[in-house]
Amino acid sequence: MATGRVNPDHTLAHQGIEGVANVFYNYGEAALVEAAVVRGEGRLGQGGAFLCSTGQFTGRSPKDKFVVRTPAVEDSIWWDNNAPMTPEAYARLKADMLAHMRGRDYFVQDLYAGADPIHRLDVRVVTELAWHGLFIRHLLRRPAREELDGFVPEWTVINCPSFKADPARHGCRSETVIVLNFDEKTVLIANTAYAGENKKSVFSVLNYLLPETGVMPMHCSANHAVGNPVDAAVFFGLSGTGKTTLSAAPDRVLIGDDEHGWSERGIFNFEGGCYAKTIHLNPEAEPEIYATTHRFGTVVENMVYDPETLELDFSDNSLTDNTRCAYPLEAISNASPTGLGGPPRHVVMLTCDAFGVLPPIARLSPAQAMYHFLSGFTSKVAGTERGVTEPQPTFSTCFGAPFMPRRPEVYGKLLQAKIAKHGASCWLVNTGWTGGAYGTGRRMPIRATRALLAAALDGSLTGAAFRRDPVFGFEVPLAVPGVETALLTPRSTWADPAAYDAQAAKLVAMFANNFAQYVPHIDADVKAAAIG
Repeated sequence: MATGRVNPDHTLAHQGIEGVANVFYNYGEAALVEAAVVRGEGRLGQGGAFLCSTGQFTGRSPKDKFVVRTPAVEDSIWWDNNAPMTPEAYARLKADMLAHMRGRDYFVQDLYAGADPIHRLDVRVVTELAWHGLFIRHLLRRPAREELDGFVPEWTVINCPSFKADPARHGCRSETVIVLNFDEKTVLIANTAYAGENKKSVFSVLNYLLPETGVMPMHCSANHAVGNPVDAAVFFGLSGTGKTTLSAAPDRVLIGDDEHGWSERGIFNFEGGCYAKTIHLNPEAEPEIYATTHRFGTVVENMVYDPETLELDFSDNSLTDNTRCAYPLEAISNASPTGLGGPPRHVVMLTCDAFGVLPPIARLSPAQAMYHFLSGFTSKVAGTERGVTEPQPTFSTCFGAPFMPRRPEVYGKLLQAKIAKHGASCWLVNTGWTGGAYGTGRRMPIRATRALLAAALDGSLTGAAFRRDPVFGFEVPLAVPGVETALLTPRSTWADPAAYDAQAAKLVAMFANNFAQYVPHIDADVKAAAIG
């Protein structure tokens, strides 16, 4: 039985997905919340938020992600970063998954990925869990009701947490699998209820498709000045570096918090919502994000709560450090209704430096920006991936290696060309540690980071006096109003300056060793900007 609004010529049966019990097409928030509660998938919390657990998997499973290796993509996929699956193994996996789906209920959401209608992707997401349908309805962009009558999915994501893959039969690593097939335009997800896999698989697809059209796909947040969409900024960074928090500044308009494209027309949000971390969420520092956790329909993942009052505990990480909430962009008062902005005037690269070596902000030349973009240095923070329990220094090229199907130089050259064409200013911002490494120092004060970013984005920092850092070569401001001056010279915040020097030398060596892989593929100016 099928219920809900759908193009009658493009049902699941038309896609070869047959024998399922009930299909619920394009249910709205209220109906999805109701279904999820009735089915026992979670609880209705304060204000009508939906409280749920993702079970065994509380973060992404990047080692279980695959791309089907076919002649059409053989020469364009970065296979060192994307595990291959044979077409034969994929065919067995898909057949077994579809057989598993027979007799079960499924929820279908027909959605847009991309605010720019010229470059958007029409995506159908088929989920076993009603709350997954609610999640992806928040995170992608919702067509008007009348548009659903003619909706034709270009790509389909099928998510079955109850299906367990067989590594020997399906050519994967474990019972968990996420596989992209660019020939069939299909994504299969099995044996994980972590909702983030749904949206990240769609972004991986866009990250492959858009460069062919001259669009730079970016793992970044974005905002623009109030009343001036042309004055835009983008914030690159991995989970935990502050993309969501820093882009949601009250004095600027939020375009989006995770993934964007940069076309000739400007930047556009891939999403229609936000997926914010809630561990230690502070109602004073981030009041609007905090308020969403008590909003009807917000998905609250893996948070501990009082079983009687349903009051959320924002400090309890006993389930995971990766506690999150998912909500539509309109829940944020200063969010852009269009998801569009001009070509960015500022490119900000966020890093969470667990070494405690980098300054809170540095100005980069275009060549240095390319170097840091390709390096993608940060620290994986607890919870975002399975097995990560404390910050781990890492290099994730393009600030999003797990979602990059093509070689990093493809994205690097696209970004370099766009920065050159539009004259964007480039900044490196450290939201990690100061006064010592993780375990000894302290986390960079959020107020200082906000003040530094505000000065960069409003142009006042441009006229400040800078020093050239002797270790990293970039420029660091000598003083910024409202910011503790010592923070701008990290060495002075350490009790033992010699220990800082040793830690800095260790980090420089890591940069040099990592960057060696890109040297054969880059231009001379970027090579000259290399550290070490």
